[in-house]
Amino acid sequence: MHENDRQPRKVFIRSYGCQMNVYDAQRMADVLAPEGFVEAERAEDADLVVLNTCHIREKAAEKVYSELGRMRVMRAERAALGQNTMIAVAGCVAQAEGAEIMKRAHGVDLVVGPQSYHRLPELLSRASREKVVDTDFPADDKFDHLPAASRAKTLARGPAAFLTVQEGCDKFCTFCVVPYTRGAETSRAVAKIVAEAERLADAGVRELTLLGQNVNAFHGEGPDGRIWGLGRLLHRLAMIPGIARLRYTTSHPRDMDDELIAAHRDLAELMPYLHLPVQSGSNRILAAMNRQHTADDYRRLVERIRVAQPELALSSDFITGFPGETDADFEDTMRLVRDIGYASTFSFKYSARPGTPAAEMDEQVPENVKSGRLHALQALLEDQRQTFNRSCVGRVMNVLFDRAGRHPGQVAGRSPFLQPVQTEARGIQIGDVVAMRITGNGTNSLFGEPVDEVMEAVA
Repeated sequence: MHENDRQPRKVFIRSYGCQMNVYDAQRMADVLAPEGFVEAERAEDADLVVLNTCHIREKAAEKVYSELGRMRVMRAERAALGQNTMIAVAGCVAQAEGAEIMKRAHGVDLVVGPQSYHRLPELLSRASREKVVDTDFPADDKFDHLPAASRAKTLARGPAAFLTVQEGCDKFCTFCVVPYTRGAETSRAVAKIVAEAERLADAGVRELTLLGQNVNAFHGEGPDGRIWGLGRLLHRLAMIPGIARLRYTTSHPRDMDDELIAAHRDLAELMPYLHLPVQSGSNRILAAMNRQHTADDYRRLVERIRVAQPELALSSDFITGFPGETDADFEDTMRLVRDIGYASTFSFKYSARPGTPAAEMDEQVPENVKSGRLHALQALLEDQRQTFNRSCVGRVMNVLFDRAGRHPGQVAGRSPFLQPVQTEARGIQIGDVVAMRITGNGTNSLFGEPVDEVMEAVA
């Protein structure tokens, strides 16, 4: 049979957790494409299934083991039809629990950590003969070995794209596994980031979200041989033709330097929306978490950024029930939330992660107390979110349309503040940035109408 007559193999990649896993999943597909793999929409149709995992919370890890049980059954059903299936586990659970995965989930052929997935073709070849676990932190830069996505594939992924610029974390918060699963803070060279961004823009990408476990700690080598911070990088990316919008996530309050704050003032392309996790409003708990800032440090920082960018909307992360948290500590968190005011947030009960210092701390908070506090916190945060959404009604803001709407004849996009916006298509194309007057809000979306007075629009 001629090489070109072979049927393509299919890969299905399911990602859990953060945006970086979404980016990593896309790059895994890009690595596998030259090997003859095309992406499948269902695991049941795939010759290779990759679970790209998250280890931040216990529930996320257990979900992976549950899914692996289902994959084992699915593989047996395909085998009965004469179809072979390989199963791989990638990402942070793979990094943290490689041997445990092989022990608990007998159907897994390959375990590969987040720093090694550029070697997938080689690892799959080995896994066809024996079980393989690769969770090393290789000395070479994986980004140097990742092929670029085809222009057609980039177009199909839509006009908003993720771009990893930094990985790892040196902060060692006592609840967090990231320093152990992603390693020390490293930053990509500016020239390589710009080259990837230019390829994305050439394929129709209008919005870039820069990713890193601690993205505002970015310290990449610039083309001038000097170390650039995130603020300077954002200025450079804003110069790329076609890039209309820039975002970045996730940030640490200790790494918001003057240059980055000034970028929020000076760069029209930088969206007035910032995810800035604080985790707790109690100084005692922040110290136990090793966050290395106080609640008032955070308040002052937010005030500085809001002076630079008065339109700024904030998002954050919160943990309830951290070991030793008292009712008074929790009330400090509620007070901080009332003081700051958030447009969007992520909040969770504390989940002990094996190997982290917090898992060994005394005064673990009972589950019912954690749940009660989370319920109260989420009620306040949801009230703030809805208040912010209602405050947008009547405003004019630019919306990047990136997908079909919920109903026929509709298109949907994102506001500068990441809210979904729905409208009648009326000639609007995917990838258009349109000035919209917000006419109403639902539980999770805004609704709008196009207007002509573009100069009035936010971002």
